[in-house]
Amino acid sequence: MQPLTINYHNYTITTDKSLMKPADIHRWLSREAYWCKDIPFNVVQTAFDHSFCIGVLHEGQQIAYGRLITDYATFAYLADVYVEEKHQGKGLGKKMMELLLDADWVKGLRRLMLATLDAHGLYEQYGFTQTAFPERFMEINRPGIYQKEKMV
Repeated sequence: MQPLTINYHNYTITTDKSLMKPADIHRWLSREAYWCKDIPFNVVQTAFDHSFCIGVLHEGQQIAYGRLITDYATFAYLADVYVEEKHQGKGLGKKMMELLLDADWVKGLRRLMLATLDAHGLYEQYGFTQTAFPERFMEINRPGIYQKEKMV
């Protein structure tokens, strides 16, 4: 799978991990993301290493990110999507979604999932809906797991 890199309104959007900045990603996720506050760097790095990632760079800084947790054949879970606040409203999140969902291998997946608190409208534009059979899905949810690790 060949990495994709494009220029978009003075931003670089890429799936090339060698261009991305895991330290910048960690900084944002650990400080700003409601879903993983205080996440340790090694957890972000491991997740980055084992996912299909897309990022947006501006003036050498990583300002947006998302990743697909996937087997590359049947399933993907979209996670850790963000665009830094001062760069929002420029179509960057939409362009990242377009590039991810337009990849041939992603088009062949049987199921894509995500969880969001407040971006339903964005994801609905790309075909995401409520799960057809919510009674079939289960989870183990450990909110605050990273805060506990920090205390130890």
